[in-house]
Amino acid sequence: MGAFSAITAWIERRRRLRRLFKDGARELIERDPATAYYDAQRAAARARFAGDGPAFLHWAKVAAEVARISTAPMNYEVVKSIVDEEERRAKLSSG
Repeated sequence: MGAFSAITAWIERRRRLRRLFKDGARELIERDPATAYYDAQRAAARARFAGDGPAFLHWAKVAAEVARISTAPMNYEVVKSIVDEEERRAKLSSG
């Protein structure tokens, strides 16, 4: 595999990943526009506390995409409470 093939494969992989999180954002918005951002943040927090780095990155990107394309208001205090709740849940289930 030459350098050009490797670069082309890398670009295509990035496009597939980008499409995946954009599709995830659109699906959450279609399901419930008012809570889409918070749903993505909750999924990111769960993945983070489960130690699943790839899932955390995916859901963080989904949340960012929801924030970019959604018109629903987003409140940092709500996100903070979601993360706190998921952290408590993770501690209870592991301990």
